[in-house]
Amino acid sequence: MAETKKIAVIAGDGIGPEVVAEAEKVLQKVGEVFGYSFETEHALFGGIAIDEKGTPLPQETLDVCKRADAVLLGAVGGPKWDNNPKELRPETGLLGIRKELGLFSNLRPAVVFDCLKDASTLKPEVLEGTDLMVVRELTGGIYFGEKFRRETEHGQEAVDTCAYNVTEVERIARQAFDIAMKRRKKLASVDKANVLETSRLWRETVIRVAEEYPEVELEHVLVDNCAMQLLRRPSSFDVIVTENMFGDILSDEAAMLTGSIGMLASASLGEGSYGLYEPVHGSAPDIAGQGLANPIATILSTALMLRLTFGYGEAADAIERAVAEVLDAGHRTSDIAAGRGDSLSTTQMGELILNAIRK
Repeated sequence: MAETKKIAVIAGDGIGPEVVAEAEKVLQKVGEVFGYSFETEHALFGGIAIDEKGTPLPQETLDVCKRADAVLLGAVGGPKWDNNPKELRPETGLLGIRKELGLFSNLRPAVVFDCLKDASTLKPEVLEGTDLMVVRELTGGIYFGEKFRRETEHGQEAVDTCAYNVTEVERIARQAFDIAMKRRKKLASVDKANVLETSRLWRETVIRVAEEYPEVELEHVLVDNCAMQLLRRPSSFDVIVTENMFGDILSDEAAMLTGSIGMLASASLGEGSYGLYEPVHGSAPDIAGQGLANPIATILSTALMLRLTFGYGEAADAIERAVAEVLDAGHRTSDIAAGRGDSLSTTQMGELILNAIRK
């Protein structure tokens, strides 16, 4: 029996508990099939933590995460907490947990399954061969810069400061280059260097780091142009690396290439192998508790965990292969059904994927 791996499980809000439940079943099945041992510990986070503990990120939740080898997160937030003060919003908890766990990069793969081309709003021929990875810097930039309001002669003025230092850019750039080396050896660094000083520092630093990776083809793309090219020629991208806010926007755009945000996994990584894994989608409170949520993004996030944190590549392959087989067989949840026939519930889709996992 392999060494027991500890996983902190945070179901979160809305559809989070539903999709995380299916991912936990997948972990159990993988353990049985491949002889791995997993120990899970559950914790509160987000809106439910605000309601029960008075804070979106309780200390006991942080302690559970720090004891674990990896974190599996469902989704947090919802309109119930939208009008709360900043410190009592689920999103504040997300920023906090990334900082506390030292998670400085967010990896979001976007792969278009051939059988799901009709679920996207783009033409199938445009999507052909799309398989890219967005690497987003996660703990710097405008989200974490100084924020304040002040009175002026024209009324209130709000200021959000965007700041990056060389070390922050170097570490995310190296991670992106390392990922590109294991893929098609193409890297697009996205910035706004024609306008922003932070972007000029970003570009200078990426160029310097690129000298360590002569095999990787480096392209610099302005963020507005990148947004257009993702829709025009998505298959030309391999790895995209960019700063926090640009990455937030572009990764959601890339997610929709697949036809549904319910299909996209993500990993937030720090130094070493520790990571937090979550679906790209939100808590979707409008469908919570109805069994309509697509569990595939969370299940694929579990595959990322197995590959990136635990080094269980064979098991990760088995999960991804199972997902592809189920989709190829024509099975769909409502978000990817494209109006074709009946759609499966969350648990039905999870069960089909579970049954397809094998060596």
